[in-house]
Amino acid sequence: MWSMVEFEKRNILNLYRADIHKFAGALREKVASIFSEIPAQLSKHEKKFTVSAITANARIRDFDGAFEWLKGAMTVNICYGASEPNVGLRLNMDRTTLKCYLGDTGLLISLAFDENELAAADIHNRILNDDIEINSGMIIENIVAQMLRSAGHKLYFYSSSDRTDAANRMEIDFLVSKSRTMPNHNISPIEVKSGRKYSTASLDKYRAKYAQYLDTPFVLHKKDVQVKDGVVYLPLYMAYLLANRR
Repeated sequence: MWSMVEFEKRNILNLYRADIHKFAGALREKVASIFSEIPAQLSKHEKKFTVSAITANARIRDFDGAFEWLKGAMTVNICYGASEPNVGLRLNMDRTTLKCYLGDTGLLISLAFDENELAAADIHNRILNDDIEINSGMIIENIVAQMLRSAGHKLYFYSSSDRTDAANRMEIDFLVSKSRTMPNHNISPIEVKSGRKYSTASLDKYRAKYAQYLDTPFVLHKKDVQVKDGVVYLPLYMAYLLANRR
């Protein structure tokens, strides 16, 4: 069964590649390069897309049209950096800092392990049974991005790599806004945890720095529902419940 599923998924990926070469015009090489590079970029700790991995000394703005093409084709979900968690995240959006998730997580696994069709089918089965050592953070975060986007959220994240002040070094996986805007406290930071043991150091620093802007912070993890120190911990599958918070 898994081999049949994997065969069809690879057919879909081949159709994506064919459409890129058929319809992306002058952008086709850049679009194809981004598409192929997605698993490697998401396997990094920070998951921010670095286009210099494709072309030396390249900058994100050199590939802006290619990312927009993939986004318009509904093949990927783009998550942009936001410099502050203020109301209107788009006003604080940084188009030069982004993460690029594949629109379908099952296809991401096939794309990541495309060197061997039968091996990929076995890997998929082992992932579902939590029976393989793999960078599950790539997969879990892609799933959450897919759920948030399907629920109507545009995707934003926060990243600060301050080399002089450790208190300003932090990574927040997603920022989502409430469905009803209030005078303040409209943005919720979301941390996605793929393991059972983890730290919330970045979330703690982010809450301390931007307390005046923030609504309820969330941690999506593999454990049960819990509320602790003002943070709501939810099982990963409950990410969709963040769609209509008031």
